[in-house]
Amino acid sequence: MDTADTPGVVGARRPVGALEGEVLAWLQASRTALTPGDVLENLGGSLAYSTVVTVLSRMHDKGLLTRTKRGRAYAYTPVADSHGLTARRMRQVLESDSDREAVLTRFVDCLPAGDEQLLRHLLGADLPEGR
Repeated sequence: MDTADTPGVVGARRPVGALEGEVLAWLQASRTALTPGDVLENLGGSLAYSTVVTVLSRMHDKGLLTRTKRGRAYAYTPVADSHGLTARRMRQVLESDSDREAVLTRFVDCLPAGDEQLLRHLLGADLPEGR
């Protein structure tokens, strides 16, 4: 058995993106910016410091975090709460397609009725249902 991919086994690897998710959760729960050392401590110290620095740097490069200098290290904060980050990802996906109208039309067509009504309400539109 290969323990490298087995959860709960010493030396096991996290699924892709799981570490970023854990780091982001700690940063969002924190009331202050966290340094790599703070993040490492919150994660239980099972990672190398350089791994935490790399993850934080990549998240900063992706635009998920801001950073400010604190001593010899940077302290990181999320650019938005979890809902804001989800909305940001949705916008990035929308912007990746050249036909916005088609994407938005299909998106709304796939929404459950309650979500479609919520979207209409949020947009302040008095559009007829069923287009």
